[in-house]
Amino acid sequence: MADSLRLDKFLWFARIVKTRSQAQDMAEHGRVRIAGRIADRAHAPVRVGDVLSFAVRGEVRVLKIEVLPIRRGPAAEARSLYVDLSESAVGPLTSEGGGD
Repeated sequence: MADSLRLDKFLWFARIVKTRSQAQDMAEHGRVRIAGRIADRAHAPVRVGDVLSFAVRGEVRVLKIEVLPIRRGPAAEARSLYVDLSESAVGPLTSEGGGD
């Protein structure tokens, strides 16, 4: 298995976007960050452990890549490729004060 995958293929395989051309457009227009750096190429490599951030439908998503896919599978399989670190996925951060 390869140790990296094109950004556009990952976005499409992981079902972040509906078509590969949408994934290419997102990447080429700098709408995706890989580990905080703007990606401006659809062929930018992504690896296990990389953190992607981007806006989709007005919501910022932050995903940590767990597994590189070999195909575009069903939605349940696609969700297993990453961990969603977005605030909406984990809920708002709260501080629990317990000290005096």
